[in-house]
Amino acid sequence: MHVGVVGPSRATEQELVDAQVLGRGLAERGHVVVCGGLGGVMEAVARGAAEADGVVVGLLPGSDRADANPFVSVAIPTGLGELRNGLLVRSSDVVISVGGSWGTLNEIALAVRTGVPVIAVNGWQVTPADGAPLTTGPRAVSSASDALAQLDALLGPTMDA
Repeated sequence: MHVGVVGPSRATEQELVDAQVLGRGLAERGHVVVCGGLGGVMEAVARGAAEADGVVVGLLPGSDRADANPFVSVAIPTGLGELRNGLLVRSSDVVISVGGSWGTLNEIALAVRTGVPVIAVNGWQVTPADGAPLTTGPRAVSSASDALAQLDALLGPTMDA
């Protein structure tokens, strides 16, 4: 399966740790990691996946493949800027967000809108304006290991999981 991982490029230390643990766990399960290919959460998840010999696809905002972080296996320069968020969501079977930024919120909204399940590690939680309970939306967890457990529940265990 292809799992998109999104989060801020200016991440906290805990977000970086969570993303790296997440990347390793995804690779150990045989999932392809799809990310934005740059720094912060994107680099940390790619590093974790690379440490476990996983495949990381980086959908870059610009037109230069060399902009990818060194842990990306396949760098795809889209030339689309922030519009690449739609490509990331549409190419993912599940999206996991780590932390939050405005770009992360955009990716979560696109995923929910298009029916892609979202797991949020210490990130955005959305409340409708009318206060009604959400029937869809991010599944909130507080750690990378909880996110991996939620992913296993959604997709079923794969490879070493």
